Amino acid sequence: MHQVNIHEAKTHLSRLVDMVAQGQTVVIAKAGKPVAKLEPYGFTGVRQRLGFLQGRFGTPALVKEVGKEEIEAMFRDAK
Repeated sequence: MHQVNIHEAKTHLSRLVDMVAQGQTVVIAKAGKPVAKLEPYGFTGVRQRLGFLQGRFGTPALVKEVGKEEIEAMFRDAK
């Protein structure tokens, strides 16, 4: 979390908006006391890291075979 005073926020608003767009939170303070917080629009407090385990796990060959015949039969019968 990044804290700035009101004067700095007015002077560097576009830079602060860029920081927020990258996922950071910016607190604006007046006389050293926080009065406002800038955070990404729609921020829920939880950042999702999609794909961080990609490629670390594989599917055992046996899992691919379980129910294979029944599934193929369902698709054949659906026509």
